[in-house]
Formats: sequence, structure tokens, C-alpha cells
Amino acid sequence: MSEMPGDRPTRDASVVVARDANGFVALLSAMFPRHGGEHLFLPGGRREDGETPEECARRELKEEAGITAARWRPLGTYAITLATTARVHLYEARDPTVGPQQLTPTEQDFKLSWWPMADALEAAVQGRFLLPAGPLALLLADRTG
Repeated sequence: MSEMPGDRPTRDASVVVARDANGFVALLSAMFPRHGGEHLFLPGGRREDGETPEECARRELKEEAGITAARWRPLGTYAITLATTARVHLYEARDPTVGPQQLTPTEQDFKLSWWPMADALEAAVQGRFLLPAGPLALLLADRTG
């Protein structure tokens, strides 16, 4: 894809819906004062050089939530904004194993909790998520899984 004038190339990102055997999903929460307080989000982040989208998803899930998973399924790839060529890759991770989070200094207040899918979707409807990829990934995982 060629870049249009004004496009700002950035790195792709990956976002993960991690589900346990009971269908509960791993959600992170943190305070974002610039954006009005505490928000929910799914584990995810920008791809590092040389990483595939799935490798990025696996790394981010382990770092931010302390979770590794036995089964992975892609949910789709979408443009992040019209102003960039970057894409967000959505995944579902099943059969999780939970270990310690590996948070960076800017992530130290990330709190992990497990929610029933219906409650996570309701939180998305209520606007409790900061970024749109999380609600989209939850909807896709719920509808196709």
C-alpha cells in the first residue's frame, strides 16, 4: 500500500482476548487521568522490529497480563486510523496459564481481572474502554467463538 501525503507510518499493533475454560476474559484496568480516570483495556501493544503480529500478541499478553496460552485464533486485522498505514491485529487466546506480570515502569498500575464475557461487553457498551480495538476484539471473539 503506498502512502498518501500526510500519512504517518507507525508500527502495527496486536490486541488479545484471553479466555479461560469458563469463558471469562482477562481485562486490564489502569488510571488514565488525561482521559477522565480509570479505563479498561485488553492486553496488547505495538509490534517490535522483526515480530509477526502473533508474536507481538503473545509477548504483550505475557508482559501485561502474565498469561501464556495454548491455543490462538486470529480475529481480523483493521486500520488503526485513516492518518496512518498501521494496522491492529486482533487475536483470541484460549487455555491460559497465568504467571507474574512483566510490567514496564509506565505499566506498573495495570491491574488484571477476569470478567464474564457478557459483563465485558456491557462495559464496552458503557464506554469504559479507552481504545476501540478492545471492544471490537471482544465482539468478534463472542460472535465467532
